[in-house]
Amino acid sequence: MGLFVGLMSGTSMDAVDAVCVDLGGQFPRILATHAHSISKEIRDGVLRIAMGRPHDLNQLAVLDVRMGELFADAALAVIVKAGETPAVIQAIGSHGQTVIHQPRGAWPYTTQIGDPNIIVERTGVTTVADFRRRDMAAGGQGAPLVPAFHQAVFWSSEINRLVVNIGGMSNITVLAQEGNASVVGFDTGPGNVLLDAWAALHRATPIDEGGCWAAKGKVHSGLLEELLADDFFSLPPPKSTGRDRFNLAWIQEKLARMGARLAPEDIQRTLCELTVATLSAAIRQYSEPPREVLVCGGGVHNYVIMKGLAQAFPGNAVSSTERYGLPPDWVEATAFAWLAEKTLAGLPGNLPSVTGARRSVVLGAVYRA
Repeated sequence: MGLFVGLMSGTSMDAVDAVCVDLGGQFPRILATHAHSISKEIRDGVLRIAMGRPHDLNQLAVLDVRMGELFADAALAVIVKAGETPAVIQAIGSHGQTVIHQPRGAWPYTTQIGDPNIIVERTGVTTVADFRRRDMAAGGQGAPLVPAFHQAVFWSSEINRLVVNIGGMSNITVLAQEGNASVVGFDTGPGNVLLDAWAALHRATPIDEGGCWAAKGKVHSGLLEELLADDFFSLPPPKSTGRDRFNLAWIQEKLARMGARLAPEDIQRTLCELTVATLSAAIRQYSEPPREVLVCGGGVHNYVIMKGLAQAFPGNAVSSTERYGLPPDWVEATAFAWLAEKTLAGLPGNLPSVTGARRSVVLGAVYRA
């Protein structure tokens, strides 16, 4: 067996996702999963920085340490759940928690916290982290990185297949059935991040469970048009984005520009439609029919979004990645375990056709146990 642990905390920051996975076979076999809670204090601190609010380097440094402790706790917990010990784990792949991601401009940069020194010291397991910056050093966006994993586990020679990840942000991976075709993958825009922010503002909960609240509202065409006017949606790939662009302030700015008072549930429903519309437009533009759409990430549990995707592609199979043996909530964490394996083997982990890098490079830094 080749046992690895993957750790992931995404834009939604609802938990640190941890998987213990056997990568020794042809297909990843998940042995255990664990969602490790993030305290409101830490979450609010990360959000303060991600939103560009006033802070100092001391706050960032303390959060780096505290997130490192959380990631270590999550790794140890999932190893216990798998019935294993740290001694048999080959490596931990830790994505970290993104606090800012600016892939464009004269000086592109990205920052993930969750000190890997703490993870390796606490667990005694070699840890691979800081995956994004090597790709950026090679001229890429540093994201998305998971399409390389999607290609490895989901590509089919029989049908054009797409993997749609709906986390805080949404992204797609286009896997053409022709084996020599380059993989296309990019962020299409917000996934759950705006839905969570709007729910937190109006319902004192950071999630619209199942999209039930959105289902009570109606799409407001004028607001949807205003939202879709953002120039990110018309940018060609490679492209990636984050909370520093799509956030509550972004919604409020669009609403202020409209000058209309709308029911909160109508706004939530329209935000769901924004996710569906941007994903659908990207899929139509960059993939050829017939196609099969596999969905992963937290958005797979949003009934409104899933129904919208199914309606957008009638006659196409729209389902979760569970159909092919990978639970949708754990695909990204598994991907970073897989990327850690690639790094230890000295193999490239990025796809230049996705990130825009000049070449394929080995990703991440290795912290030896």
